[in-house]
Amino acid sequence: MDLGFSVWLIAVSVGASALGGALGMASGIFIVPLLTAFGGVDIHTAVTASIVSVIACSCGSAASFLEEGLTNIRVALVLETATTLGALSGVLLAGIVSVSLLYALFAAILLLSAWQMLSRRGQPDVMAPAAGNVPGDWATALRLHSAYPDQAAGSDIAYRVQRLPLGLGFMYVAGMVSALLGIGSGVLKIPAMDTALRLPIKVSSATSNFMIGVTAAASGIAYLALGEIDAAIAGPVALGSVAGAILGARLLAVISGPALRLLFILVLLALSVQMILAAFGISLTGVDL
Repeated sequence: MDLGFSVWLIAVSVGASALGGALGMASGIFIVPLLTAFGGVDIHTAVTASIVSVIACSCGSAASFLEEGLTNIRVALVLETATTLGALSGVLLAGIVSVSLLYALFAAILLLSAWQMLSRRGQPDVMAPAAGNVPGDWATALRLHSAYPDQAAGSDIAYRVQRLPLGLGFMYVAGMVSALLGIGSGVLKIPAMDTALRLPIKVSSATSNFMIGVTAAASGIAYLALGEIDAAIAGPVALGSVAGAILGARLLAVISGPALRLLFILVLLALSVQMILAAFGISLTGVDL
């Protein structure tokens, strides 16, 4: 592999991971199509490199998000249990549900998520936790309520985690769809945290970024044990992903919540169009998703 291609891999990974890091999504949803369509990389090699990218992206931005107080670790650990169970269910269902039906279902979920996030654009993120324990309130019992410093607003924003059982259900679906389609579940986790748990969009993005790294690490270890990771491809991708993740973390810190929400809605709409086309066997990149 020549030096020019390695530089191209790094540049692509920086851009994809910066966008993925800021949005809290797995950068692989951007990297895999770019590597296969424009880099001529085999789809399986691209997928394994993408998983390495997700781990690098999560690790690269996790420290910044934690230092800035954006990541809610308690929420991440609770939700990750449902995501893992959903992923295991998806593995069991693989090969039973038709791929076209899955793409159509995923497109419908993305469109619904975009509509729900759009409907919340005018709602403030400020929601102070109530004092004391509320009977039957899981989030209060687990001490999930918190606050985060918002540089754009110039003050700390307190928030209250709501409807935790509904959020766990959404996370289960996110993990299952992720396993069935072989994509990162960040694209579904953020709308779930935004619409079900009513988390501020910045907290949702940072917490999702933390969660996808944990999930991808398990897959990465398995692929590494099987010897399916191409170091010549994954190495530059990982290097670019770390730099992109740091850039994305800084972008998330300074961008306003409404602007971030609008950007995520646009990404959801673009991905939903791609999934609708894939349901009919059409790929904009010329490769199978």
